[in-house]
Amino acid sequence: MLFSSTVFLFIFLPLVLLGYYALPLKQRGKNILLLVASLLFYAWGEPVFVFLMIGSIAVNYSLGLWLSSRKGPGGRKALLILAVILNLGVLYYFKYLNFTIENINALFRLSIPAVDVTMPIGISFFTFQAMSYVIDVYRGRADVQRDPLDLGLYISCFPQLIAGPIVRYNSIAEQIQERHTSPEGFQDGVCQFIRGLGKKVLLANNLALAAEKGFELASSGQISTAMAWVGGLGFTLQLYFDFSGYSDMAIGLGAMFGFHFEENFNYPYISQSLSEFWNRWHISVGRWFRDYVYIPLGGSRVSRPRVILNILIVWLLTGIWHGAAWHYILWGMLFGVTIALEKFTGFPKNSHSRPAKAAYTVFTLLVVIASKVIFGANDIPSALLQLKAMLGFYPGYDPIAAFCWNETWVVMLLGFLFSVPVWPWAEKKLMRSAGGQVLRALVYGAVTVLSVSYLAMGSHNPFIYFNF
Repeated sequence: MLFSSTVFLFIFLPLVLLGYYALPLKQRGKNILLLVASLLFYAWGEPVFVFLMIGSIAVNYSLGLWLSSRKGPGGRKALLILAVILNLGVLYYFKYLNFTIENINALFRLSIPAVDVTMPIGISFFTFQAMSYVIDVYRGRADVQRDPLDLGLYISCFPQLIAGPIVRYNSIAEQIQERHTSPEGFQDGVCQFIRGLGKKVLLANNLALAAEKGFELASSGQISTAMAWVGGLGFTLQLYFDFSGYSDMAIGLGAMFGFHFEENFNYPYISQSLSEFWNRWHISVGRWFRDYVYIPLGGSRVSRPRVILNILIVWLLTGIWHGAAWHYILWGMLFGVTIALEKFTGFPKNSHSRPAKAAYTVFTLLVVIASKVIFGANDIPSALLQLKAMLGFYPGYDPIAAFCWNETWVVMLLGFLFSVPVWPWAEKKLMRSAGGQVLRALVYGAVTVLSVSYLAMGSHNPFIYFNF
């Protein structure tokens, strides 16, 4: 079930909110209601996978209890290794097994048949959340959860279940036990949800035309320089508004129920370096890899060659986490190499030259656009072809590019505008003016009406991160 669907907006969410606030439930009752709603939400598309979710809850709950009861370091470490193997094993089976078979067949000229398996939606997100719980219990950074229903709510909570942000257990444990709602907090949550809905429906969905056509033509080997840029810019903006919009909706939904999730995006396209970009983009997954992979490997406290290796390992795994395909690995290694170079040259962080910093800011944005092309392409050859076209190898008038540009230039312009901090600045100014509350309500009401109108018309409504 999509947040940006009429079923969710007009049936599921109103019923859950009505039950949460109208029924005379104490905190445990509210948690049970949210747990049941979350399992129903997950079961909507593929009911069989809800049993996988329940199995993940049961296994990680049991492992947490065993870890808390063991005193010796040897037994605790064995349980931690078991937890990592079980969680990653499930993720590997559904997401990477066929990719492994495909590459073994290509490398050794074999004919091992592929496994008939469908990847559960959001498996990368809820698996990482479950692992972080067990790891934090092992490290002593979180108290074991002795109520399986409360742990179930943490792992399956529907606002951030299928696309994040990845919520750490120790940051939300107290909120599961006791949280408070207020009219102001609920209103802020509704506003953030509407902002996310507008990003997703009004911007990302309308940018998909140019982005998808660009990748289609690149795969067929018929892309022009003009179409490569129209498609590349379209996808760069689409991916941001698609994912940050969904994150905003998730955070807003959490606030409606009294949860406070950390922001997942912080205007990444204004970054002055690639390291800064990744401190602003998909913040929760970056922190997860930092805390559970990079720092345990030694982080920056080891020799320079080891630090470089640690960075490359993190980015190799980040690429693999995003998808079972070589172009995701190439995408990850692109960032691994460039971020390692920034770290050891100290540039641009330690530079005092404004022109050099300005030039590097432009370079950063160009690398980000190129990385989005690699990320969104169907394979490496088509990604390289589109990048080659963007370098000017296939000039000339292209009627398809002209059509896509004419259809999307207004949305692209709005996309560029709202990819910088214009909205919070304008909203702050608005709230300081006379009648600011009324004007704010009118603006958010207009965004809601426009978004719902697009959905009612059956407009194109993809969601990129469902693949991860």
